[in-house]
Amino acid sequence: MTLVAGFDSSTQSCKVLVTDLDSGQILRQGSAPHPPGTAVDPVKWWNALLASVKDAGGIEDVSAISVGGQQHGMVALDGQGNVVRDALMWNDTSSHPQVDSLTEKLGKDEWIRRTGLALLTSFTITKIRWMAENEPENAQRTEAVVLPHDYLTWRLTGGGPGNFRAEDLSTDRSDASGTAYWSGATEDYCTDLFEMALGHSAQLPRVLGPTDIAGHTAAGLPGIPEGIPIGVGGGDNALAALGLGLEIGDVGLSLGTSGTVFAPAPDPIHDPSGVISGFADATGKHLPLAATLNAARDMDVVASLLGVTHDQLAEMATTVAPGSDGLTLLPYFEGQRTPALPQARASLLGMSLSNTSPAHLARATIEGMLCSQVAMLDALIDLDVPVNKVFLIGGAAKSAGVAQILPQIVSLPICLPESGEYVALGAAKQAVATLTGDFPGWRPESADLPQAEHHPIIMDQHLAGRASIYGV
Repeated sequence: MTLVAGFDSSTQSCKVLVTDLDSGQILRQGSAPHPPGTAVDPVKWWNALLASVKDAGGIEDVSAISVGGQQHGMVALDGQGNVVRDALMWNDTSSHPQVDSLTEKLGKDEWIRRTGLALLTSFTITKIRWMAENEPENAQRTEAVVLPHDYLTWRLTGGGPGNFRAEDLSTDRSDASGTAYWSGATEDYCTDLFEMALGHSAQLPRVLGPTDIAGHTAAGLPGIPEGIPIGVGGGDNALAALGLGLEIGDVGLSLGTSGTVFAPAPDPIHDPSGVISGFADATGKHLPLAATLNAARDMDVVASLLGVTHDQLAEMATTVAPGSDGLTLLPYFEGQRTPALPQARASLLGMSLSNTSPAHLARATIEGMLCSQVAMLDALIDLDVPVNKVFLIGGAAKSAGVAQILPQIVSLPICLPESGEYVALGAAKQAVATLTGDFPGWRPESADLPQAEHHPIIMDQHLAGRASIYGV
């Protein structure tokens, strides 16, 4: 039996799956937490990766590995390989002024034409510009900028403080496409945009192909033998799509810390509205995507407020009619990415004596969370991205309330794959490709959600409420 390992360095933790190359069967796994916050020392991600290996019982018997990670995070390195400052993560919204100034400097249409992206606070280039304007000494010290998964891959190859070689830095298309200084049309960096943001040139990681080898593990790593080939790695959404085995016509809807909607596409996508970001995928195709800052946490906060479990929240929600008798929750608890409203906060609309109850709030919460995602799904469809079936994943996908309410909003068939760590599984598929030259055909077991009567009132109320407050 040949074994491979896939890592997922997410917002909250690092997870590793050890799987059988032929069947994809998960033989063991481990995890370790990450510190909270929107700015984190990347060394703590590295320590968590090593701790996850220990928790999994080591990977001495593994033949190849690969690392997936949260996208967009800015890891700045100096010329000796030291981290210049804590990495600004995807969910750090402090660069909102830089979004405005960079957009004005080049023009929204030109950003979309060149990079496939309308600028948001999530994207790496806005964080680089924030550092240049607010911490000029740190910007001047910066001689390389990498993303979270790039940093971990580099550390696995032996890179670190005092051992810095620019040629050892690597990334993949999916993660590069989330920086806003790489083009899916040209498959190359827009170095002039990067230098405009930072104020000077710096080393960027070489962009490898989907089945390339990024390097080999260095000597002296605890629980990790020397010489294991390392896959190219990738961004979390692209690797989730790979782990799910999404094909053209499939769309992933992920309800985790953030909410994302993404679908494989054969060609680069340029959305004039800026709602859909034209990312690349992990297989050589493209992955148009939209994301919200808020998803499963909407249910977390309201369940806590009501003093109930998630199961009880779902049970309460299903006792109320679709549309919550006019009660609408806009779930912008920590601002919003789609639409781009970083300063927004959650709003409860349409309260009356008859609908101001715990059960109505439970239903309005789930409806609001789902409508935020379905708005992005509709935007994909409007761009003629092939969408025939929805694959529902993420922590909140396990909710019986979500399973009942989503088919009332979406008319497409909805598939619920078995619960799994799909980013890590996608990374494990990459590890297989480093050995065989191709991705394995593993595909998770899944079940279709029962179809339900469509209730347009749910989405109509959400869009009307959003327009009434934010005009979008």
